[in-house]
Amino acid sequence: MNFSNNFLLLSIIFVPVIGSFILPALGWASERLRNLFALLFVLLSLVFSFALIPTVFGGNTITITKLLPLGMNFVLVADKLAVFMAIVSSLIGAVIVFYSFEYISHYENRNEYYFLVVLFLGSMMGIVFSGNLIFLYTFWEITAIASYRLIGFYREPDVVLKADKSFLVTVFGALVMLIGFIGIGQITGSFDLSVIRDIFKSTPLPNLLVLLILFGIFSKSATLPFHTWLPDAGVAPSPVTALLHAAVLVKIGVYVYARLFLATFTVPEIWHTIVPLVAGLSALVSAGAAMVDTDIKRIIAYSTISQIGFIFLGLSVDNEMAVAGGLLYILMHGLAKGGLFLSAGIIEQSTKVKDITKLGGLVSKLPVTAAAFILCTFSIMGIPPFGGFFCKYMVIAGAISSGHFYIALAFMVGAFMTLIYLLRLFTLVFLGEVKTEPVHGETSIMVSSVVILAFLSLVSGISIYYIAGPVQSIASELMGIIR
Repeated sequence: MNFSNNFLLLSIIFVPVIGSFILPALGWASERLRNLFALLFVLLSLVFSFALIPTVFGGNTITITKLLPLGMNFVLVADKLAVFMAIVSSLIGAVIVFYSFEYISHYENRNEYYFLVVLFLGSMMGIVFSGNLIFLYTFWEITAIASYRLIGFYREPDVVLKADKSFLVTVFGALVMLIGFIGIGQITGSFDLSVIRDIFKSTPLPNLLVLLILFGIFSKSATLPFHTWLPDAGVAPSPVTALLHAAVLVKIGVYVYARLFLATFTVPEIWHTIVPLVAGLSALVSAGAAMVDTDIKRIIAYSTISQIGFIFLGLSVDNEMAVAGGLLYILMHGLAKGGLFLSAGIIEQSTKVKDITKLGGLVSKLPVTAAAFILCTFSIMGIPPFGGFFCKYMVIAGAISSGHFYIALAFMVGAFMTLIYLLRLFTLVFLGEVKTEPVHGETSIMVSSVVILAFLSLVSGISIYYIAGPVQSIASELMGIIR
């Protein structure tokens, strides 16, 4: 049984990581074969992650350790939080790879695209299961390199400049975070999270080290003041923006926040106020930008920055309901926001237009896309019975229970702004007169992908009882560690 679990854990990471290097060779032989194997590698990560549920949620933790010099031991740990995040990322990642079959089919650099997407997702699995700070940082930087090339996929000069911006912001933030990791290593004599947890179980992490690590986390998760790179990343292909905004890249930051500041360190009490304040400001500023922008993908990107603020609020206020809501938010936002970006890709390829003031009446031309789009917006808005309602309620209610009433009030204003800018977006794009006639209609693979995500956004809300239980157990475990 132990060997079987170890094999599954290693496969979750290394099947996509190693498999990604095989894809270009497969592409030279057969594009269809390359596409199918790209999807297979991601699906295997998903299936193997599900296979760990009985063991992990049965109360056991799976650990693999390879002793290396200088305290940089290769350690993988599968606990409830890691398995949950792996399932969310690989599920949405698989839908995005499937969608790419049609979206990417007429562009150049297709071999490079599938190589980078699958490597990106495999590296995300490496971050999720890393039990050592140095290897967590290593996988973190691999995702930065892959996302840099994916954002600059079209290779035009202005596109490359925006890709450069995203790379510089996130990599500089990661280097600052690495200084914090080295500081922890100097204090504890180890980079292993289990050793660090034992040392800092009752002793708060020094404020300087908290600040250094937050610098990297906020830059990766596009939180104010490091937020501007994410809307600019909308120059990437739509499946890439879905990958960055919904499933993986910006969620790396919130995952590492939970892994370090909930599961590993005790932090000084002041940070339970500072982080919600920064998150609230980020949510309001980005929501305001979404209300005035006219580029469909930039609006959805600003929405992502705003919703990430809700996740940080949930994870930072030291309340079990809020933490559970923040974790649930990762899933619900990933499903719905992935659907919005993939819908935007259908609109962009059909009309060749991204300016919402030049669109309109598309509900008659792209009816299935319109239906999926509004279902996903309902979840982001927090309309019951969609999944987004429950996580938003839990985060705000938990913040109020912890005494953060005014911060919670600011987030309620942000939630109302979300309602306004998403209704504005839907109205201008899908209702009224047709301003731009689509070049072609809906295609089967792309439309079925957004339907899957819209369906899951609704079903996840209807079946919230069965999802909230495991998420609540993750929150309880995390809160038990930091108390």
